[in-house]
Amino acid sequence: MIIKEFRVVLPITVEEYQVGQLYSVAEASKNETGGGEGIEVLKNEPFDNVPLLGGRFNKGQYTYKIYHLASKVPAFIRLLAPKGSLEIHEEAWNAYPYCKTVITNPDYMKNNFFISIETMHCPDAGDQANAHDLPPEKLKQREIVFIDIANDQVESRDYKESEDPTKFKSEKTGRGPLVGNWQKTCTPIMCAYKLVTVEFKWFGLQNRVESFIQKTERRIFLNFHRQVFCWLDRWHGLTMKDIRDIEDKTKRELDELSIKMYPLHIDYEQNFV
Repeated sequence: MIIKEFRVVLPITVEEYQVGQLYSVAEASKNETGGGEGIEVLKNEPFDNVPLLGGRFNKGQYTYKIYHLASKVPAFIRLLAPKGSLEIHEEAWNAYPYCKTVITNPDYMKNNFFISIETMHCPDAGDQANAHDLPPEKLKQREIVFIDIANDQVESRDYKESEDPTKFKSEKTGRGPLVGNWQKTCTPIMCAYKLVTVEFKWFGLQNRVESFIQKTERRIFLNFHRQVFCWLDRWHGLTMKDIRDIEDKTKRELDELSIKMYPLHIDYEQNFV
């Protein structure tokens, strides 16, 4: 098991981020499916009486998605891979400012694989010692990794000039571009404390795969939060009602694409109620 806490500082408020994150997740979901990957949104509904972070949070929005990864691997792997090994299940509890996401592969890896991502969003520059109230034994395992959305190097395959915080200036807010030691001078400021726990029980592969997943999560967090900031003028000023409407529209679009790609896979009428 590997535990890392990624700290992502952003020049927006905690309240603004709630809208910006949800908007960007919806956009990213559409982009991924448009690129060939199927995403089924099985549930997107309110939840209550689910104790999170030691009971400090217990209600919010629950989503349940299945990601079909077959389109992302070579054809010969699809032929050899066991049934169920290329489907990833994602459950998320959004009790903002706290969120928890759990990723599993129940049909193949069962209890031998999970990724837990817990996020606390706080109005600071990432200087809290223990935002997740971890016990001493977990604190010893945790590695802290700071992510700088402007200065950290982005892989060439991920780079887009339109999503470069060093070149973006918001017309609505006047924020940006982010240059130099911007975290010390920008206002507003916030930090997403993202605690990632990875377990992959497979003899001979565990450490290598867990390290690879953590590296991949860092890449995802860096790219995603660059988008959140550089899409600021798209989502700034939207209400939570606007966001739910966008999510509903996105779900309908994903449903239509999933039906086209996986027409015999699932009873949609039963599972999308």
